[in-house]
Amino acid sequence: MTVSAEAPRPAFYALAPGSWRDYATLLHPPYTAWHLSYVAIGAALAPDFRLSRLLPTLAAFFLAVGIGAHALDELHSRPLRTELGSGTLALLAVLSIASAVAIGFYTAFAWSPWIAVFAALGAFIVCAYNLELLGGRFHTDAWFALSWGAFPLVTGFFAVAETITPAAIAAGAFAFAFSLAQRRLSTQVRHVRRHVSEVRGTILRHDGSSEEVSVETLIGADERALKLLTAAIVLLALSLVMMRLA
Repeated sequence: MTVSAEAPRPAFYALAPGSWRDYATLLHPPYTAWHLSYVAIGAALAPDFRLSRLLPTLAAFFLAVGIGAHALDELHSRPLRTELGSGTLALLAVLSIASAVAIGFYTAFAWSPWIAVFAALGAFIVCAYNLELLGGRFHTDAWFALSWGAFPLVTGFFAVAETITPAAIAAGAFAFAFSLAQRRLSTQVRHVRRHVSEVRGTILRHDGSSEEVSVETLIGADERALKLLTAAIVLLALSLVMMRLA
C-alpha cells in the first residue's frame, strides 16, 4: 500500500509561501519562543533579578537566533521553501546578527566586560551551526543542545548575576537535556515533512487488526509532543519571571 505524502508543509507552523507569510515562517515562532525561554529562565534564576538586564538580553537573542540564525539556515539549504531571495536573507542575517553583537558589546561596556565574550561566542555559534562550517562539525545534536539550550540559559543568568554559579551550570545541563530531547523528536518530523514524497506499509497487530502507515503515523506523536514541550518551557519561563517580579 502506498500513501502519498501530499507535499506536507515543511513545518507545522509554516504558512503558504509568499509575501509577509515568508517572514513569519522564517521566524520559526514556536522554537524561537522555546529558546528565548531559556534566556528568561536563566535570568530568573539569578540571585538578584533585574528586568532591565533581561530585556536587552532577550532582544539580542531574538535578533541572533530568531532572525539571524534562521535566515542563514534558509539561505544555506532552503528548508522552509520560502520565496525570499538570497540577497534578502543575507541582509537579514547580517543586520540582525550585527545588531545582536552591538547590544552585547554595549551591555559589556555598561555591565561587565565578560559579556563581550558571550556576544562573540554567540556570533560564532550562529554562523558555524547554521552554515555548517568545517563540514558540519558544529551541526550535530550535541552542538544544537549546547548552542540553543545551555548557552542561552547560562548567558541569561550571567547577564543578570555577572557570575556563573553551580546552580547556573545545573540549569544549563537541564537546558542541554531538554534541547536534546527537542532535537531527537524533531529529526524524524523534519525528515518526513521535507524529504518524503510517499509512505508505504501496513501495521499488523496481534489481534488481527491492521492500519495503513501514513505521514500522521510517522510524525503525529512526535509533533504533538513538540507542541506540548514548547508550551511547557514557555509557561515555565513566564512563571519564573512573574514570580521574580512579584
